[in-house]
Amino acid sequence: MYYDFASTLCYVAHRVFGELEPELDRLGIALDWSPLDLAGLLGWRRGVELDEVRLQNAARVAAEFGVDVQPLPVWPDSRDALAAALLLEHGPRESAFRERVWSAAFEERRELDAPGAVASFARDLGIAFEPHALDRAREVLELGARDAEDEGVMGLPTLMLGAFPFPGVQSRETTLLVLERWARKQREAKLIG
Repeated sequence: MYYDFASTLCYVAHRVFGELEPELDRLGIALDWSPLDLAGLLGWRRGVELDEVRLQNAARVAAEFGVDVQPLPVWPDSRDALAAALLLEHGPRESAFRERVWSAAFEERRELDAPGAVASFARDLGIAFEPHALDRAREVLELGARDAEDEGVMGLPTLMLGAFPFPGVQSRETTLLVLERWARKQREAKLIG
């Protein structure tokens, strides 16, 4: 699952997929959350106010899923938070960090790009990042946007089903139907191979 901490729709997906965990477990699917700089992918400017249409769309989608959230009015520079998440990827604290950052941004309304914010979120979990490691993770993050574009990712959140992007936040029913079909095809391919 490609995501960006700056995106209200990614926050909604985070909440929705959290609720779907028992179903995903039943299907034998483990989500791999992968941070991606959406502004870098799409060439958006950071720190600008979002237009009313985009804000209303994000609020509408959140309401459809029963997720109580107010969209961020300004697109923050989420690269530091994404780089930190990239350093934790596949580790035992990755999920807790993801939850901490999203809670801080969308529930506590803390600024993701305020000086020291990411270090503060990490300290809340007993995590510290080496500056040189974060610098390298930022470079990897930049390369990741190019790779995601090559994979056909045109927005976030995007769930990659093998080589196929499944963009946006779909209804729970649609998402489960797609995932059930994908899991079945994966099992069939293993039996044949």
